[in-house]
Amino acid sequence: MRRYKFTISGNKYNVEIKSLEENNAEVEVNGTSYQVGLGKEIKTPQTPKLVRYNPPAPPKTPVLSSTGMSSIRAPLPGTIIAISVLPGMQIKLDQPVIILEAMKMENNVFAEKSGTVKTVKVAVGDTVMQGDILIEIE
Repeated sequence: MRRYKFTISGNKYNVEIKSLEENNAEVEVNGTSYQVGLGKEIKTPQTPKLVRYNPPAPPKTPVLSSTGMSSIRAPLPGTIIAISVLPGMQIKLDQPVIILEAMKMENNVFAEKSGTVKTVKVAVGDTVMQGDILIEIE
């Protein structure tokens, strides 16, 4: 039926699937035949869609002030694994600025406007909650 070549821990295997009926398969591995019972198919989960979270600003501390200051906030809870900007750097709209690990996946956090980085409020290894301020831009 189908032939495959596998290398497992440095060992090479020639595998041929002879027959496949319901939950049983006959396979030949390096010339030796085996009857194999198949279990349920393991479905891989779909990658979640990252949605930016912009919580409403409290009345006394607006996200965008009259000086043009804005904040990049954590879109979901996670751990900071990389920061690609420093205070004083010029950044552009949609430039990746932080990599946030959440649910064992790496998520890029992008600049929501162009400007100059005023402060970086987090460090690599920090755990953040959804909505926490990561970077301030002016």
